[in-house]
Amino acid sequence: MTRRALCVVLLLSLFGGAAVDAQPLPKISLQIEDAAQGGDAAVSLQIIFLLTILSLAPSILIMMTSFTRIVVVLSFLRTAIGTQQMPPNQLIIGLSLFLTFFVMAPVWERVNDDAIQPLIEDEIPYQEALDKGMEPIREFMLKQTRQKDMALFVRMAKIKQPRNHTEIPNSVLIPSFIISELRTAFQIGFILFIPFLVIDLVVASILLSMGMMMLPPVMVSLPFKILLFVLIDGWNLLIQSLVKSFN
Repeated sequence: MTRRALCVVLLLSLFGGAAVDAQPLPKISLQIEDAAQGGDAAVSLQIIFLLTILSLAPSILIMMTSFTRIVVVLSFLRTAIGTQQMPPNQLIIGLSLFLTFFVMAPVWERVNDDAIQPLIEDEIPYQEALDKGMEPIREFMLKQTRQKDMALFVRMAKIKQPRNHTEIPNSVLIPSFIISELRTAFQIGFILFIPFLVIDLVVASILLSMGMMMLPPVMVSLPFKILLFVLIDGWNLLIQSLVKSFN
């Protein structure tokens, strides 16, 4: 039985190997050749443009959405409480991303309905789809941008004063939006620091009056700050305030 089984295995391996050798193997090659027609060059340029957009996707997500404000405020919260690496950076970035998805969901639904789906169904060209896809994002950024920041970049760009929002170029709108988001995030961060700063001052005064100058006040105040944040349901209040700040 052992010899028969060995012969069967050898026959299967021989015939199986021959069958595999008989099948053509795929060939993958990357070549740069002269375009025979103008359409070939246009397709190549579209592929390069698409790869460029994909490489810039993280920057677009960070700079043109609510991510900037959320991640800055959460970082301020960690600094105000005094915990060095709690929550860790990965958790802060992950929470910021999911909150960004939640805040931007209505905007992305409009982009999908107005631009992506018509483009997939060949109802509109890609240039029109790009313009229609940018409209909801521009409306979101315009709603969160201060007029003072907008005027600053209009002056620095040395362009004619826009008569309406449609005449504002993206090269002016995007940095104006980022500056406004940073300003709003720092305002929220300042408000977050106030109650925790009061606790630090009270603890430092008590330790100084007791003559315990060698004991770091931060070590004593940290449990009280964490207790205060938990008792007032700080995560609920903070996330609720962050989401409502975009309405």
